[in-house]
Amino acid sequence: MKEHAKNILLIIAGAFIFAAGINYLAIPNKLSEGGVIGITIVTYYYWGWSPGVTNFIINAILIVTGYRLLDKRSMLYTILGILFCSLFLYLTENTLTPVTTNPLLAAIFAGLLVGIGIGLVFLSGGTTGGSAIVARLFNKYFGWTLGNAMLIFDIVVIVSSSFIIGIEKTMYTFIAVYIGARAVDYIVDGLNTKRAITIISAHTEAIAAKITGEMKRGATVLHGHGAFTGAPKEVLYVVIGKQELMRLKSLVQETDPEAFVVIHEVHEVLGRGFSK
Repeated sequence: MKEHAKNILLIIAGAFIFAAGINYLAIPNKLSEGGVIGITIVTYYYWGWSPGVTNFIINAILIVTGYRLLDKRSMLYTILGILFCSLFLYLTENTLTPVTTNPLLAAIFAGLLVGIGIGLVFLSGGTTGGSAIVARLFNKYFGWTLGNAMLIFDIVVIVSSSFIIGIEKTMYTFIAVYIGARAVDYIVDGLNTKRAITIISAHTEAIAAKITGEMKRGATVLHGHGAFTGAPKEVLYVVIGKQELMRLKSLVQETDPEAFVVIHEVHEVLGRGFSK
């Protein structure tokens, strides 16, 4: 129950931030967005339809169409994400004066708020509907990857909106969407970034002892051999937090200045000592 409560709070917070980015920055500056929200914004510009109501209707149709593609938990959180996003879009519509009338500032901070909002909803295990459901439909029936399907759908919506908002505002919209995508990545992955380190050394035992003793981190010893010499080698594999990287590099340098070290960026780590 605590986990469900935390996830619902994340959805509510994310939905409000998302709606604020749309209603207080994007729409007042005649910017658009990708995916379903982009369609709702364009219909608002052209016909004056409420973004909250339009967003709910379009996503409800997509949910009915693609409900079999999501598990029960994801479906529940996605429905909540759609409901709260639509509700906050409706409640914040025309409630405050625009934060800024500078289109570049609006693009930057609209993208930031929308990205943070979507990222918080993603952290709960749900989605805001729209592109995510369309992507799953295209993946099932046409074999497209989820990433490519979402990207193509977003680009089609943004380019199509240029007939309503003009080329210049479309260019600002691409800036907003790019910043939003980076914000989503940071919220979902960046707050818990890890580094995987591969260490090849003649002193693996000494290095491993310092890693486990001084850094209180685990290390895995892999057995291999040199392709050219055929000599046996021991390889250390370690996963640590980003902030621990400099300490590990110093530790390896002190123990074996000739060690061969490869550092990999890791987006997510599951298991004992890390996330469940």
